[in-house]
Amino acid sequence: MTLEILPPQIQPDDRVLVAYVPRPSDFALIQTEGWYRLPYKQMPKGVHAEFIAFYFGRTFGDQKWAIHFYAENRGHELVRRIDLLPDEPNHPRAQEVYIKLQLGSLHQLAEPIVSLRWRRLLFLHTTGDRFVTAREVRDLVIKGDGYSDREFVVLRDADDPDEVIS
Repeated sequence: MTLEILPPQIQPDDRVLVAYVPRPSDFALIQTEGWYRLPYKQMPKGVHAEFIAFYFGRTFGDQKWAIHFYAENRGHELVRRIDLLPDEPNHPRAQEVYIKLQLGSLHQLAEPIVSLRWRRLLFLHTTGDRFVTAREVRDLVIKGDGYSDREFVVLRDADDPDEVIS
């Protein structure tokens, strides 16, 4: 997988899924193989996001608790974990179904989106406009189930909701 300097244009209404990457070896798969895995049990309705961003866990040293990279979501398929990671046949979840996300080129953010305090984050849905302006992970949060209705977000965030034009 190549690391491009110029990122693709993220549109305000694009959906971004922030996904937890627990270990550098998992990120190495993203970099070299161009895919990321999600447990199907945690995403039974599928993945509806144009972009996937990667939140690094504690094992990343100075880069921990932050989003440094993202990639375009190019599609997905259902695969057993054993088929994704054949070198781990005795893993307790070896036979479980995962969503294998096919990724476009990996892009590094000019400034990481950091968590100013430790957060247990597995997956976070957000929108393109929030992603491109966020400085902290909490800037990405949208209240509501899954992806909030964009009209609702505009109304909620407006100073004077009566002045919002659809």
